[in-house]
Amino acid sequence: MNSGRETAAARCPLLELAGVTKVYGEGRASLEALRGIDLSVDEGEFVAIMGPSGSGKSTIMHILGCLDVPTRGDYLFRGAHVERLSRRQRALLRRHYLGFVFQGFNLLARTSALENVELPLVYRGESRRSRHAAASAALDSVGLTEWAAHTPSELSGGQQQRVAIARAIVTHPVLLLADEPTGNLDTHMSREIMELLAALNREKGITVVMVTHDSEMAAYAKRVVGFIDGVVDSDHTNGRPH
Repeated sequence: MNSGRETAAARCPLLELAGVTKVYGEGRASLEALRGIDLSVDEGEFVAIMGPSGSGKSTIMHILGCLDVPTRGDYLFRGAHVERLSRRQRALLRRHYLGFVFQGFNLLARTSALENVELPLVYRGESRRSRHAAASAALDSVGLTEWAAHTPSELSGGQQQRVAIARAIVTHPVLLLADEPTGNLDTHMSREIMELLAALNREKGITVVMVTHDSEMAAYAKRVVGFIDGVVDSDHTNGRPH
């Protein structure tokens, strides 16, 4: 029989925001980007965050990704208060638990796909043999084994984003944060990338939180949270099967 402590831990969300406010600047020049956000995401969810420009989407992603901290409020990751961590501790959390996918791919131009995917493991200090094996497996999981030796200029936009996703998952993150991951792609490639993210969520159990302005892309998520003027305006479950 599980103890009460174990049962409580099992119910603990992967991440939880409570009364999160973010203010930039001071005095008359201050801007309140977030105004008391309450949001929780359970492990294994696929959540899309939508909203118009200036709604707070990018700010919330920076906070979730430990790139910034709230002005007020609490951010808990597996029950630990992230806002109380030092910059170094937040960096370690990013390195060991989080993966990032960006609109602009952010690949190193003169290195191969395999070397780009290996990069997070270089920062971890892993051996060359270990890095190579893990990066090869990650590229295989996104269908790019045959393109491992190619540089970004030799890949299509969709292939570059697949390399970026492989780089994000090579460390086996608990949480994958995707910021407009299809923003630079055509409709066909956008759908392929979304099918891949949905499959990673479904088959590998990676929690995905994605910012998007595109309702068609948001339809791939299991849950859609709408932001307006720095507050949560809506939160609903999608009916789309995966």
